[in-house]
Amino acid sequence: FIAVQCALNRPAFFAERLYYSMKGAGTDDSTLIRIVVSRSEIDLVQIKQMFTQMYQKTLATMIASDTSGDYRQLLLAIVG
Repeated sequence: FIAVQCALNRPAFFAERLYYSMKGAGTDDSTLIRIVVSRSEIDLVQIKQMFTQMYQKTLATMIASDTSGDYRQLLLAIVG
C-alpha cells in the first residue's frame, strides 16, 4: 500500500510523512531530517506546496514551532 501511495502522489506521500514526524509530543528527528535532506534537490518545492494544501500551514511554520536552536535554523535554511 505504501509503495502504491508513493507512486501515485509522491509529494503528498512525503508531506504526510513530514506532518506525522512533527505531530503531537516530540519529533521524529530521523524521519524529518531524512526527508528534508534527501528531497531538497529533487521535489521539496512540490512537497512544501502539498503540505500547505493538506494541512493549512506551511512546512516552515511547523518546523519552526516544533524544533529549536541550530537544528531549527539548519532545517529552515534547507526548506527555504
